Amino acid sequence: MNDQTQSSYSPSGSSNLKIAILFGAVVALLAANIYLFLQLDRVRQDMGKMRESLQTEIANLREASSVTAQTSKRTIESMRDELETARRQAAMAVGQAKTDADAKVSDLSRRLESEQKKQAVMAAAIRTDIADVKRDASETKEKLGAVGTEVGAVKTDVATTKSELDKTIAELRTVRGDMGVQSGLIATNSKELSALKALGERNFFEFNLGKTKAPVKVGDVAIFLKKTDEKKNRFTIDVIADDKRTEKKDRNINEPLQFYTSKAKQPYELVVNQVKKDVIVGYLATPKVTAAR
Repeated sequence: MNDQTQSSYSPSGSSNLKIAILFGAVVALLAANIYLFLQLDRVRQDMGKMRESLQTEIANLREASSVTAQTSKRTIESMRDELETARRQAAMAVGQAKTDADAKVSDLSRRLESEQKKQAVMAAAIRTDIADVKRDASETKEKLGAVGTEVGAVKTDVATTKSELDKTIAELRTVRGDMGVQSGLIATNSKELSALKALGERNFFEFNLGKTKAPVKVGDVAIFLKKTDEKKNRFTIDVIADDKRTEKKDRNINEPLQFYTSKAKQPYELVVNQVKKDVIVGYLATPKVTAAR
């Protein structure tokens, strides 16, 4: 692979920014979707509780109204009886007895009028409470409809993002690794790596590795950067796995570096996507199925 071909695989800063924004949008949309579904569920639960509460309240109001009406009716009937008795006594009484009877009739008339007014006020209050309950139920239904509209919009955005992801997966390619084993799909930039992760076929560990005095742990192996050639996009590293150290000398970017471990029958693959001065950027792909050591 010549220098020109190697350089063409190097991801640009603009592409990385777009991919980061796209990936962030996916995460944000998924989080928004989850949040809105939770809100919808909460509104439904609140609406159910409110419906039960409203039904209970209406039943209580109706029962209270019925009891109050019956009590008032008995009170009025009793007062009417007393009034008729007083009238009869007034008609039969003379002198002081007639004066006392007239006073009692006036008092009973005032009490009867007051009781009738109270009953009218109570009936109006009950009608107002029932109207308020119905209005609250209507407002809750409208809120539920608004949340459903927002959830539908989020579903549309997620479907669009999934379509972009499927398109990226279709553009991925396979390459033969440095051990001669046909590699699976490899990613040459962060957008393609996100697509590989979405497939869920392997475990991925990203790294941004500089020169250090000791090997740096990546996944369940360790990597030691020995040398980089930024102009030619080449590098040399040591891979430490199963307490064995293997040198990968003068390798190219986007070249699958393969090695086996005792934990898996399939090879591990290490891909470097970018070479800088004393820094390499890439990822380690490991099999999903591993065995205990």
